[in-house]
Amino acid sequence: MATNVGEVAGPRHGRAPAGPSKQPSRRSVRVGRLDLRLSPYLFVAPFFVLFAVFGAYPLIYTAILSTRKNTLTGGDAGFVGLENYRKILMDEHFWIVIYNTFGLFIVATVPQLVLALLIASWLNKKMRARTAIRMGVLIPNITSVAAVGIVFGLIFADRYGLANWLLQTVGLDAVEWRNHRWSSWTAIAFMVDWRWTGYNALIYLAAMQAIPKELYESASLDGASAARRFWRITVPLIQPTILFTVIISTIGGMQLFTEPLLFNYGRIQGGSLNEFQTVAMYIYETTFTNNYNVGRGAAISWLLFVIILIFALINFALVRRSVKGQTS
Repeated sequence: MATNVGEVAGPRHGRAPAGPSKQPSRRSVRVGRLDLRLSPYLFVAPFFVLFAVFGAYPLIYTAILSTRKNTLTGGDAGFVGLENYRKILMDEHFWIVIYNTFGLFIVATVPQLVLALLIASWLNKKMRARTAIRMGVLIPNITSVAAVGIVFGLIFADRYGLANWLLQTVGLDAVEWRNHRWSSWTAIAFMVDWRWTGYNALIYLAAMQAIPKELYESASLDGASAARRFWRITVPLIQPTILFTVIISTIGGMQLFTEPLLFNYGRIQGGSLNEFQTVAMYIYETTFTNNYNVGRGAAISWLLFVIILIFALINFALVRRSVKGQTS
């Protein structure tokens, strides 16, 4: 019987014939599919766990407390429904601190955001030591709040403060900064603006750098001035960033606590006649210094939450409408 040399030598010198392919088992397929489905949820799970512990649980717990007569000294005396809310809304002191909070928010936040927008526009230009200057505007934000309170407390001291010295230098009378509503609001607004203007300016700067340079070049060739380019190109294109800073500033302004507290040397009353006591300070006073009324403090906290939500939505609508009016 003749032997085919090619058939014998083929497997030896050539590639061996491929064996049967190994199919994955059903178990490994199920594990792979389960991994694809669960992996995204596992990656985002830490956020939801932290939010549930430090966000959702305090909200639910304070909501329950706000409907109960509960004090730190007497304990829980039972369910009272909306009685805490009724007493708060009928309390004249509550409306005084609401007025103070809104006034401080307007006096401090509006100039802050306008100044931050102008600073960001200036930082967006070509200049020497641009990186160092950009880093420098953030220094007030990383400074300790206690240090800021001490320094500005000395600046606005009644007798030997720098502010009164400057006023007397130009022939004006000294001001008792903590005894009047307008003067205390002005001093606290300086503290807030000094600390947060640079932070907001860098947020605006990041948004401005994402705008294509060709738009400015085309507008410049058409004869548009720098001011017109700023209001017609820059402001409309960073509208989402402006909305973000307005909402964040609204939340921070409604929760103002540390600056007025340090300005008054740690006294929670906010002046002799509560001239600059905010809602956050009133919550602390009600809960921890005045009858230790936890239930009423929780009710004030929920009222503050609702006020912040409403005010943020109003700011959102007003800013969006104003920006649309400029682009039309």
